[in-house]
Amino acid sequence: MVRYHPFAPEVLEDPHPVYRRLREEAPCYPLEAWNTFFLSRFDDIWNASMDASRYSVAYGTTTAQLVTHVQPVTPMLANLDPPRHTAMRSQISAFFTPGAVRRHEARIAAIVDEAFDAVREKPEVDVYGDFAARVSVKVACLANGFPMEDAELLNSLVWRFFAREEGVDGMTADGVHAIQEMFAYFGELVAARRAAGADGASVVDLVCRYTEEGRPFDIEAASSHLSLFLIGGAETFPKTFASAVHRFWQHPDQRAALVADPALLPEAYREVLRYDMPTQFLMRRVVQPVELHGVRIEPGQNVAFLYPSANRDPREFAEPDRFDIRRAPPRILSFGHGIHACIGQHFARSEARLCLAKLLSHAPEYQVLSERLRRLKTEFVQGWESMPVVLR
Repeated sequence: MVRYHPFAPEVLEDPHPVYRRLREEAPCYPLEAWNTFFLSRFDDIWNASMDASRYSVAYGTTTAQLVTHVQPVTPMLANLDPPRHTAMRSQISAFFTPGAVRRHEARIAAIVDEAFDAVREKPEVDVYGDFAARVSVKVACLANGFPMEDAELLNSLVWRFFAREEGVDGMTADGVHAIQEMFAYFGELVAARRAAGADGASVVDLVCRYTEEGRPFDIEAASSHLSLFLIGGAETFPKTFASAVHRFWQHPDQRAALVADPALLPEAYREVLRYDMPTQFLMRRVVQPVELHGVRIEPGQNVAFLYPSANRDPREFAEPDRFDIRRAPPRILSFGHGIHACIGQHFARSEARLCLAKLLSHAPEYQVLSERLRRLKTEFVQGWESMPVVLR
């Protein structure tokens, strides 16, 4: 019988062999120590993602909130159930539509150009930290209305929040401090914007003036919401960009096709998202009895959605372990699904298309320094945290 634990060495090294066995042998796997059941098949996660009546986010979505309890559950869009979630997202989403992204695209392209110009003449470039991470945090500032001059500070807070230490399961003490510093930063920003009237057309101003039952958010709640928008905008894209750089280098024929026809880039990036999704799981609390694959889950217990496993489920994808930029599947789970699907996904797609086009046009035969790659191995997020390449 398959054995699974998010902190098991073989899972941290390469989870996919274990995920493969989970899908076949225990698609609803109980981890008693965590009071949690791990779902590994595509349809189970797809369907559960649409069922807000039985699966709640109000108790948290991470192990730090639901298992170790080192991070309190604070108000943020990702931790709201309907109808509170519906009311707030309906207003916030206007800033993240495809049309909103198109209106920002010239500025995003300028951010990409500026970041690439700073590294293009270097003999060696870490395209993760020196390029993609600098783009993503500035795009997060642009999308949300955060001060652009604070981009470097905000970037450092995000990376400290996600850092892990050997021998420490889950969040580090410095990661807890980082989120506290992030809340303090946004508390000051909210106070300043409210003092100025909070009448601008930005996510920050909307959160400042948003009311529930006639009352505005207190400083902590407003800071919590804004922290989510920063983390969501700054953290994931650099990892997926680094994965794209790596996979295209591994498949030079597919890279050559992208150089010849950049119109293939959106679907190529989507295949990267399917093949190498960094977020290993997000969680829900069960609030009504659920039965899956003969396993009964009671209210008060948790489920975890193993997204990377679902994205390689052979029930959904032919030859799921083959990387193919022309695959174009009808469904993937890399941006989640249902009411909590990633609100910033259109910005991520725009960043990816522009960053990849910039790299491939300048260095169509770039070389990855494979012996110097550094990979992030955690229970929650995996992927590259350093991607050194030679451009020339």
